[in-house]
Amino acid sequence: MSMATPQRRRNWALAIGGAVAVAAAVAEYVARTDLLDSVKTLIAAAIAVAIGGLAVSLPGITRRGVVIGAFFIAAGVSTWTFTSHPIVIWGVLGLEGIVFLLWSWPWLGRLKETSRLGTAWLGLPYWVFGVIGAVLVGHATVGGQRVAYAGVFALAAMAAVAAARRPTEKGGGDPSVGIAAALLVAIALLLLAGSGSMFDAYHAIPEHSAEAHKMADRFWGGTGLYFQPNALAGLAVVIALRIAPDRAFTWWQRLAASGTAGFVLYLTNSRTPWGVALIAALVHAVMVFGGWRRGDLPVYRRPWLAVLTPFVLLGLVLVALGGSDFVVKSRFGDVPKPANVTTPNTLGSGVTSGRTDTWRQVATDWAHAGVAEKIFGDTRTSRAVVTRANDPGAELNTDNAAVGAFRRGGVLGLAAFLFGVLLLLWRVFFGRRAGLAPPAWFTIASLALVPSIALEDWLLGGTNGGIWILLLAGEAYLLRPGRVAAQSSPELVSAGAGRPGGDVTATPGWPAPASTSGAS
Repeated sequence: MSMATPQRRRNWALAIGGAVAVAAAVAEYVARTDLLDSVKTLIAAAIAVAIGGLAVSLPGITRRGVVIGAFFIAAGVSTWTFTSHPIVIWGVLGLEGIVFLLWSWPWLGRLKETSRLGTAWLGLPYWVFGVIGAVLVGHATVGGQRVAYAGVFALAAMAAVAAARRPTEKGGGDPSVGIAAALLVAIALLLLAGSGSMFDAYHAIPEHSAEAHKMADRFWGGTGLYFQPNALAGLAVVIALRIAPDRAFTWWQRLAASGTAGFVLYLTNSRTPWGVALIAALVHAVMVFGGWRRGDLPVYRRPWLAVLTPFVLLGLVLVALGGSDFVVKSRFGDVPKPANVTTPNTLGSGVTSGRTDTWRQVATDWAHAGVAEKIFGDTRTSRAVVTRANDPGAELNTDNAAVGAFRRGGVLGLAAFLFGVLLLLWRVFFGRRAGLAPPAWFTIASLALVPSIALEDWLLGGTNGGIWILLLAGEAYLLRPGRVAAQSSPELVSAGAGRPGGDVTATPGWPAPASTSGAS
């Protein structure tokens, strides 16, 4: 192959990316006839294109990983973009179910392997218990929809397990890299769709969402592509956690992934993902200086600089968003609305943005439920959404994964979820004793995400399950047959790893990065 081929590809990529950015700016000028707005759109579109370029540059991408990630983010985006057209959402879920059905054969064997994953216990059993509860109380429609949900997401988990066990010569490898790449492309597309209002005080929002109207000061995407801000920021942070602590990636890819997370945190004004990133930075510091090093962690020439970088980035985000006020302010009570938004705020004020009201409603509903619903979960809707007494028109998520498992799967659903948390933490802290030392990124991501259970539903999976499936894919790759435990011995780490232009030597049990950046 000609040595000029990669250069030609880069040139073509730059040309296409530049054309896309210019086209976005021209479209903005035609719509608003404002030169300054067009310049801002050009900058925003260029950032989006650069993030897309980062995604396709990652080594170790597998096709199956990309497809799994693409299906999950497509389902998530569809729930916000096509809320009033559920047929689109079910169409995406149906298509992914068919693909995952084919990829997860043999099903019983894959199901057995999947049951070993702590992440599987987080995101699957509550669906099964929810089906049983719906059958017991005679809610056939809810039961049928839950069977569909349970089937699709169980097949997705099994497909990720199958992808992790696929031989390298058949396009196998760590599916979490491809999943991260797909999620990163989705972020780029959302930024591109919203480039026209990216730097405005109020952003483009999905018109059919009452929640979006009350959070128009946060970035949602743009016409044709929308995603909830907290979820978007959570994806950006977890993608950074997958890439930044892994020496399989170059220094600039690790830095760019971190920068992307910081930029999305700023745009979305999201506190919980910011907190997750802060915890991850602390765990990373302990790994570098606290004697808890993993063999795949980059070898830094300036360890202090590597440790300080994420803290500096998060500090800049904190200052840009108002300092301490960003952390403690009431989300809905203190935020002014655009002139065209007259919807009263019923989502709740206070530092928890109404979460405590939702959790109290869950407890009240459970106390008044029958025995079947106490044991197997609420059966009024397929996703067991919460309707608060002070907001009867809104269908709310629980914004707490443990409460969500309890709401959807009852006492048994909560017990299964807590078992999954314990199993996940056991892998992190004691896996080395069983010869299954997790890689640095998985350790950091797990320890950073577990506290998010208190404020988000991310680890429940579902249609907003991008974070869950990425973590599950990493755990599946960790448990693949024949895996040799990664070692933390300095002798096993290349002296050049993690440096600009340095060589990377694979840690035993972990493949060296691919020589090309395309999908395998």
